[in-house]
Amino acid sequence: MFENVLPDLRHQMAPERTRKGSGNTQEFSTSAARNSKSKAKMGYGDITQVEMSGASSKTSRQDKLEYDGVRASHKMAQTDVRRMEKYKSFINNVAEKHDVDPAVIAAIISRGSRAGNVIFNTTPPGWGDNYNGFGLMQVDKRYHEPRGAWNSEEHLDQATGILVNFIQLIQKKFPSWSTEQQLKGAIAAYNTGDGGVESYESVDSRTTGKDYSNDVVARAQWYKKNGF
Repeated sequence: MFENVLPDLRHQMAPERTRKGSGNTQEFSTSAARNSKSKAKMGYGDITQVEMSGASSKTSRQDKLEYDGVRASHKMAQTDVRRMEKYKSFINNVAEKHDVDPAVIAAIISRGSRAGNVIFNTTPPGWGDNYNGFGLMQVDKRYHEPRGAWNSEEHLDQATGILVNFIQLIQKKFPSWSTEQQLKGAIAAYNTGDGGVESYESVDSRTTGKDYSNDVVARAQWYKKNGF
């Protein structure tokens, strides 16, 4: 139904133990380059140091790209950036509150809803994933009661709180992982639940497109270099 984004499998699913039952880039300003150097390392790791392989060919085909990987992730992030600018103040406010890199929030918005482009004209607006995922960051109504309007700061606050919860769960589940590995694992868990993250080597084996965290990290690294 929503051709431009892949539906999330169990997006933001709460863990079973706590609950049973969603090529080329452009520098846009000199200030963006300066911003990319500031606060690179947030409370949950440095997104610029997270290893990733980028988007799968399945994800890349959403934009009819003839290539995949990091280049495709960067291209899709760039496609969404002007829409993303509308939400930048919300993103920054929520990022500061939760101590999460705003580039990570922007990347999840890009991956989940293409910065709202594929959900703004649904009836009612804001729904994706067969009307299970709500808002810019696609909070799954099956596991969370969505809060706020689909494009509101309240929505971003709720969704980022869900992400932080998964970061903490992954930290406990995999205490020997580096902070950056735990961040990547939490991004995967945001899509598939922490029960779907079984090892670092197969972190995306159960995520949508089998590339969710690798794609989101690559997009986040692009946003980090371009003003977020």
